[in-house]
Amino acid sequence: MQRNGLITSPIRSLRSRQYHDHAMTILIYSTACLALLPLIAILWSTISHGSTRFDWYFLTHNMKGVVGGLYPYGGVLNAILGTLLITITATLISVPIGLFTAIYMVEYAHGGVISTMISFLVDVMSGIPSIVAGLFAYALFSFFFGPGCINGFVGAVALSILMIPTVIRSCEQMLDIVPRDLREASYALGATKSRTIINIVLRSSLPGIVSGVLLAIARVIGETAPLLIASGSVSFTNLNLFNGRMSSLPVYVYNQYAEGMAVCSASARAAVHPCIPGIRMERAWAAALVLILIVLFLNLIGRFISHRFSVSHL
Repeated sequence: MQRNGLITSPIRSLRSRQYHDHAMTILIYSTACLALLPLIAILWSTISHGSTRFDWYFLTHNMKGVVGGLYPYGGVLNAILGTLLITITATLISVPIGLFTAIYMVEYAHGGVISTMISFLVDVMSGIPSIVAGLFAYALFSFFFGPGCINGFVGAVALSILMIPTVIRSCEQMLDIVPRDLREASYALGATKSRTIINIVLRSSLPGIVSGVLLAIARVIGETAPLLIASGSVSFTNLNLFNGRMSSLPVYVYNQYAEGMAVCSASARAAVHPCIPGIRMERAWAAALVLILIVLFLNLIGRFISHRFSVSHL
């Protein structure tokens, strides 16, 4: 082999390519492991610290009547139920809006002026700080229902503002990758546009849409600032979204951390149910572990739905 007037051995050239291949393989695997280190560290810290207080008592009791580090030690039931109710309500608000907007942009106004304008506004909404969404939701409901309107539904509206851009973008991308040939084949068989969208386009892109919705839920389920403003926090279990403040896991974690160490006397530490100075941090870590487990459970449900309704099962 001749290169630039010099004769290069084919064996040497092959060895050089092999060395480069091995070096790049090692570099890629090293960077992949480096990217996993923060995730592993977060999971390990949450599990190791949260398992101290993570038990059935913690999951089935609220914070009503809990004082400092004294018994009863309290639990996270009110925050779990509040998080589920607020997140489900926010999903019910944002998914129809986001999905129908994406359908309009892809199927009806593809490349038009209105589609471009909506796309620009979605990009702007994606950069809105979460605390601004909470302030907007609080101001909106205070304008119609008077000052101090703080409840679970206001928090759900604040989260839906953060979810809608993510839902629109993910649904738009999933609808856009459906081949045009499928649409044309459906039209050729006499199907209407609406029926083509429902039976062909949405069915083909359903796994991606579900993944996008779960991504949006994961985006907002850990938000603290908007819920701290719009929903507040209570020590008891409140299941009414429209009546009074409602606790959530992120706000619960923040409150426990902000309260700091509990003051325990010597006699209180020697009691049958001893006072625990660091119980607030234990509750914060355990609540964070609950939040991670909820996200994991939602992802498992999404994987099942994606597999069940994938194109291979049509």
